[in-house]
Amino acid sequence: MRFVEKNTIFTAELILNTLMKTIALNDKHQSLGAKMVPFAGFNMPVSYAGVNIEHQVVRESVGVFDVSHMGEFFISGPKSEALLQRVCSNDISKITIGQAQYNCMPNETGGIVDDLIVYKMDEDSYMAVVNASNIDKDFAHISKYNSEFGATLVNNSDDYALLAVQGPKATEVLQQLTEVDLSAIKFYHFEVGTLAGINDIIISATGYTGSGGFELYCKNQDAETLWDAVFKAGESFGIQPIGLAARDTLRLEMGYCLYGNDIDDTTSPLAAGLGWITKFTKDFVNSESLAIEKEQGSSQKLVGFVLEERGIPRTGYEIVDQDGTVIGKVTSGTMSPSLSKGIGLGYVTTSNSKIYTPIWIQIRKNKVAATITKLPFYKQ
Repeated sequence: MRFVEKNTIFTAELILNTLMKTIALNDKHQSLGAKMVPFAGFNMPVSYAGVNIEHQVVRESVGVFDVSHMGEFFISGPKSEALLQRVCSNDISKITIGQAQYNCMPNETGGIVDDLIVYKMDEDSYMAVVNASNIDKDFAHISKYNSEFGATLVNNSDDYALLAVQGPKATEVLQQLTEVDLSAIKFYHFEVGTLAGINDIIISATGYTGSGGFELYCKNQDAETLWDAVFKAGESFGIQPIGLAARDTLRLEMGYCLYGNDIDDTTSPLAAGLGWITKFTKDFVNSESLAIEKEQGSSQKLVGFVLEERGIPRTGYEIVDQDGTVIGKVTSGTMSPSLSKGIGLGYVTTSNSKIYTPIWIQIRKNKVAATITKLPFYKQ
């Protein structure tokens, strides 16, 4: 029986590894000693030197994330804007060529299909960058609504690599590799140009860390050349490769939502604090119901909190009031490397959501005191 159980586990692992996608730089990461883990159907580097070290490198200097698992859809044609206006919550008509916009795609039942960034590449031409775990779901969702519009919709996710060069020294490092004036690219804007001798790189002043920098989109065949050039240029700055674990602590210190944790198919964008990208000046999927929710108020809200005692809040832990009554649940939590305190995000009942409200996190058998705080936790 023991042999059968072990053999079954081995078979399951073999199937999992066979189905796992690999990014273009998979061998590069393994040669650098990265700890590789399954993530969103991909084999991804989760850490190299350690989370705290990598975290501080990004906060103080410059680090490089390989986030090539993200999905890239290209939408074009006369009806491309109309399609995106329908499926996205933000107002696509407000962005100009060379500008990016943070967005979410509401579903028909009050939740969120995904959060994404939409880039306006040209007149009637857009790129939508979606979360890796949602590529197939997102493409099916957009395709369903595209039957009404007839835009050209292409999933090029398997063709692109994405390197996020993040940190206060990112501009100095990358400027050595391009004639594009990087200091002139405003936040959430981009240029398409030559970098490290590679043409048609999308150089985007975006990121998920709160420490500045750029995200570089290139074709898979150019990924290794780009990686090597960036690291050579950053040598004197102490540039390091950074894994997904530090990406998570960095985004959490900024209070950025993570799909699958803080937002999902069941969470309202309004309850999640995404009202600022939910524009009721246009018609979009489920806009009527969300407008009613905005008027009446959400029953719960996503809040940030800091522990007042030692402890680490984890996803799924209950949030309780002074009497021990459950008022919510932790959706993301960690020990902040920058603050040396336990921090987290979680949904609580709206009546308990005001800044400075005392709450308690149920960590196993202990109630650990915490305080709801204004986001972000960390200010550069």
